[in-house]
Amino acid sequence: MSDDVLVSARGLQVHFPVRGSGLLRRTTGAVRAVDGVDLDIRRGETLGLVGESGCGKSTLGNALLRLVEPTGGSVTFDGTDVTGLSARGLRDLRRRAGMVFQDPFASLDPRRTVAQTVAEPLEVHGLRSGKRERAARVGELLELVGLDPAVAGRYPHEFSGGQRQRVGIARALAGEPDFLVCDEAIASLDVSVQAQVLNLLRRLQRRLGLTYLFISHDLSAVRYLSDRIAVMYLGRVVEVGPAAAVGGDPQMPYTQALLSAVPLAKPAEERARERIVLTGDVPSPAAVPSGCRFRTRCPYVFEPCDRVDPALQPAGAAGQVAACHLHGVVGTPVAQEQDAAAPSRRP
Repeated sequence: MSDDVLVSARGLQVHFPVRGSGLLRRTTGAVRAVDGVDLDIRRGETLGLVGESGCGKSTLGNALLRLVEPTGGSVTFDGTDVTGLSARGLRDLRRRAGMVFQDPFASLDPRRTVAQTVAEPLEVHGLRSGKRERAARVGELLELVGLDPAVAGRYPHEFSGGQRQRVGIARALAGEPDFLVCDEAIASLDVSVQAQVLNLLRRLQRRLGLTYLFISHDLSAVRYLSDRIAVMYLGRVVEVGPAAAVGGDPQMPYTQALLSAVPLAKPAEERARERIVLTGDVPSPAAVPSGCRFRTRCPYVFEPCDRVDPALQPAGAAGQVAACHLHGVVGTPVAQEQDAAAPSRRP
């Protein structure tokens, strides 16, 4: 895997206004769905993005493709600032960066055949000059995702959920992209079909040199497919590192809690291990806590947490970074306070 960065976000924000009731409906605040994210996705890798529902994962994926407009920060794609693109530049971005959606039935037009659906990006981007060439390319794409080209004349309701998702993947590949955002792409599928789609995504990546942002709440699927994992909580990325390291030795208390909820394959190990149960509810993204946003639920909270918002910093021995005061850099005021206030609380 190359260290060449294909997609990069710096200080990325997506805030949605909260409007009051009444005739004027004045803005009374903002939902901070994405709130200062720094993230790099390297060319040819799969970056898994995990977190609880409502943490901002899908909004982040949409913002990277400018399907929603960022309210702050920047996104670059292959060295180009996405936030400043013209309409023509956005069209080129739509060709080179695509999306695989969660619900394969809702994302496909029920009035259009599979051939029409898959051929649409070819027409929009002018990738094939005539109907015969487009039809041939549609057949190639269907074969690529494991479908018989003979089904091209059928409609979405004639397929199973897994087959519909394959159609969605074929459509996403029609523009010959470099980058795909897979937003909960297996969440609505049966378990056996999930494995087939994960294996398909892996084969396509090897064959086509694709780069993925794989968004999911399923940590097992993320660990299987990803090279690196980013963990998101309340609009912010709180841990990033190699998949094996994040999955085997998490450095952020929130990541530890997420992994604690994943069942183990061996019943004896499952019964013997200690579960981490978080107390309280996830705060509203319209009222983010001061300091560390995880402090209201963290079992290791101590004095700096309520007033200092931790930045991502080196943690562990395997290349992770974590936004946690438990990993304060030696010699800084935060680290000194940590050592004095909670020397025995390191996870």
